[in-house]
Amino acid sequence: MEHAPAWLTSSLIYLSAAVLVVPLSKALGLGAIIGYLAAGIAIGPWGLGLVTHVEEILHFAEFGVVLMLFLVGLELEPRRLWSLRRPIFGWGSAQVLGCAVAILAVAVAAGVPWRMALVGALGLALSSTAIALQVMGERNLLPTPSGQAGFSILLFQDVAAIPILALLPLLGSVSDDAVAADGTGFEALKIVAVIASIIIGGRLLVRPLLRWIARSDTPEIFTAASLLLVVAIAALMQLVGLSMALGAFLAGVLLAESEYRRELETDIEPFKGLLLGLFFIAVGMSIDFGVLLASPGRMALVVLGFLVVKGAVIYALAKGMGIPYQERPVFTLLLAQGGEFAFVVFQAAAGAKVFSAETASLLIGAVAVSMLVSPLLLVLIDKILLPRYAKCSSTSTLEEIAEQQDAPVIVLGFGRYGQIVARMMLSQGIGCTVLDHDVEMIETARKFGYRVFYGDASRLDLLRIAGAGDASIVVVAVDDVDQSMEIVETLQTHFPQLKIVARARDVTHWNRLRECGVTHVERELFESSVRSGRSVLEMLGHPPFEARSIAQKFRQHNIELVDKMFPHFKDQNKLIAVAKEARSQLESQMAQERAEREKHGLQPKGWEQ
Repeated sequence: MEHAPAWLTSSLIYLSAAVLVVPLSKALGLGAIIGYLAAGIAIGPWGLGLVTHVEEILHFAEFGVVLMLFLVGLELEPRRLWSLRRPIFGWGSAQVLGCAVAILAVAVAAGVPWRMALVGALGLALSSTAIALQVMGERNLLPTPSGQAGFSILLFQDVAAIPILALLPLLGSVSDDAVAADGTGFEALKIVAVIASIIIGGRLLVRPLLRWIARSDTPEIFTAASLLLVVAIAALMQLVGLSMALGAFLAGVLLAESEYRRELETDIEPFKGLLLGLFFIAVGMSIDFGVLLASPGRMALVVLGFLVVKGAVIYALAKGMGIPYQERPVFTLLLAQGGEFAFVVFQAAAGAKVFSAETASLLIGAVAVSMLVSPLLLVLIDKILLPRYAKCSSTSTLEEIAEQQDAPVIVLGFGRYGQIVARMMLSQGIGCTVLDHDVEMIETARKFGYRVFYGDASRLDLLRIAGAGDASIVVVAVDDVDQSMEIVETLQTHFPQLKIVARARDVTHWNRLRECGVTHVERELFESSVRSGRSVLEMLGHPPFEARSIAQKFRQHNIELVDKMFPHFKDQNKLIAVAKEARSQLESQMAQERAEREKHGLQPKGWEQ
C-alpha cells in the first residue's frame, strides 16, 4: 500500500490543527492569533511532534506577511504614502532608536558585553508586523491616529532591518574579506536598480499586462497573475537582500490607483489569510521549549525585561505623538512585542559570531514567547484596562452595546450627519439604534440625553447585537470612506434584507457605493452647497423665486449628471467628455432662460421664498 505524499500529510496536519483549535480559541474569547499559535505548539516538536521541519515551514509561511503588506499597500495611494513620510522616518526612527538605546543600557548595566547587548537591543527593538497589522485590521484601527502611527513605525522597521543586518559582520569576530568597497558599491547599485525597476514596472508594464489578462475573461488566470506579481517582486527583493514584505508593499502602493485594485484585493485576500495563519502556526512550532525549560528564570527575565522597557518607551512616544489615551494601551502592546525579523537578525548574528548559538536560541525563544503572550495580554487589556479608560472624567461610564436591540432603523455613526437622521426619526417616534466608536462624541451625546451605543460598526457581532438581522433600514453615516465600504459589504453579505441609506463623502465615494448596489446614496455636502449657492445669488440681487428656480434646476442637472457619469467612472477620458458636454448644455440652457426672462420680464410678484 502506497504512503501518502509528504505534502499531503503536512497539509492534513496544518488544516486539521487550525480547524480544531482556532474556532475553540475564538469561542473562548482569545482571538484567532492565539488559536494559530496554540495549534503550532500542539503539532510542533515540543507538542505531538507531528511536524519537525519548522524552519522550512516558517520561510514558506513568511509569504503570508508579504501578501498582507501588498494588500496594505493597495489601500495607500502614492500621495497618501508621501504624506506619511515624516511619521515613518520621524516617529519610526524615534521608536527603533529609543527602544534600542533603552534595552542596550539595561543589558550593559546587567553585565552583558556591549557587542552582544547592541545586537540584542536592535533585534528586540523590532515588532511583529504580522500580529500588529492583523490586530489593527480586526479592530478597524488602521484609520485611527494610533493605527496610522503604528503602521508608519512598522514600515520604518522593515527598512531599518536592512542596515541592522549589514552591521552584524562588523560586530562579529568573523571578517568577510570577500566584501570589498567596490563590492559594497555594486550591492547598493543593485538595490537601487531593483527598486527603480519595481517603480517603473508598476507604472508602465504591470497595468497594461493586467488589462490584457483581464480581457482574456479567465478569472483563474487573473488570480494566477496577481500571485505571480507578488512572488516575482518578493524574489527580486530577496535577491538583493531587502525585505520581501517591503517590496510587496511598494508594489501595492504603485497599483493603489489601478482600476484593478479591488479585483487584486479579492483574489489575494484568501491566500493571505491562509498563509498568515500558517505563519502564526509556524511561529508556535518554532518556540524552543528546551531553552525555556533549561533556564526558565532567565527566559522570563529577558521576556519581561524587554517588554517592560519597550512598553515604557513606546507609551511615552505615544503620549508625545498625541495619540488618544484610550488607544495607547493597545498601541503600546502591539509595538512592545518582538518581531519576526528578529529571528533573522539573531540567526545572522550567531553566524557572524557576535554571540553563541545558545544565546541566539534564548533570544529567538524570548521573541517567540513575547509573540505568544501578547495576544493574551491583549485580552486582559480588553477585559480590565480599556473599560476603565473608557470612563469619562465624570462619574458616568461609557455604555457598551451588549443587549440585543430591535429598533426598525439603525444609524451607524453619530457625527454631524448621523445626528440629523437620528433626531428626525426620534421626532416621529420611530425607534432608532445608534452605534458609534468615538468616546468623546458618545459622552457629549449622553449629556444631551441621546442614547448612543459604543461599538465598531464594521464588526459583524456588534451589528447582530444592534439588531441588523431584524431591522428594516440601516443608515451608514460614518465619515471614513474605507470603513464605510467595509460596513456596506458586511451588511450586504450577512443582512441582505436590509435597505441601506449611505452617506457619500464625494462623487468618488458615491460611485463606489453605487457599484456595490447601494441606490440610496446622499453626498454629504451637496444639498448645503446648493443652498449656499442660492443664498449667494440672492445677495447679488436675484429675486428669491429666481434664485430658488436656478438652484433647483442646477440640483436636478447635477443629480442627472452624476447618474449619467456613473457607467464611465473608471474611464477618465469618457468621464471628462460627459462632464464637459453636460456643463455646456447647462450653460446654454441657463443663458437661454436668462434671455427669456429679460425679454418677457417673467417675475411673479409677491413671491419671496
